[in-house]
Amino acid sequence: MFPGMAIQRDFKAMEKRRFRALSLLEEGLSQAEVARRTKVSRQSVLRWNQQRLAGGKQALRAAGRAGRKPKLLPAQEQELVKVLVAGPEAAGFSTPLWTLDRVATVIRRQFGFACHATTALRILRDRLGWSCQKPVGRALERDEAAIATWKRKTWPALKKRPAPKGARSSSSTKAA
Repeated sequence: MFPGMAIQRDFKAMEKRRFRALSLLEEGLSQAEVARRTKVSRQSVLRWNQQRLAGGKQALRAAGRAGRKPKLLPAQEQELVKVLVAGPEAAGFSTPLWTLDRVATVIRRQFGFACHATTALRILRDRLGWSCQKPVGRALERDEAAIATWKRKTWPALKKRPAPKGARSSSSTKAA
């Protein structure tokens, strides 16, 4: 696990474990035995049972996603995708290269809230499923056919070849 990476929790599995614990309690097993079988602490079993008594089984349902709600709504995400696909020049930047700072600037301009480059990365990677790409650094004038010819004909003629057997070595450690 890398520092700063969030652990994804399986909320459905956690809910399923809570309901299994309740059914074991209803069968008459002790809290300690239920805790052992569900691999949780006895205090968790106690808390779940108290929640069930106070609010019924509904109180133990999964609460949904954890953490702060995203500021970008799904419609805004789609709008952001359209801006990104149109290119940085269409968004008012001088060169045709998206950087995280530029994406953060677009989010700030379009949707009116401050966005750090790291947040822009998380939006692109986690919410939109995009990945960082490095542009190929090749000249526009590059002639692929001429390069292939050079590699096939000129380079082998320039390449060093091993000395023929029996030829004298330039090494001072080898006997003459």
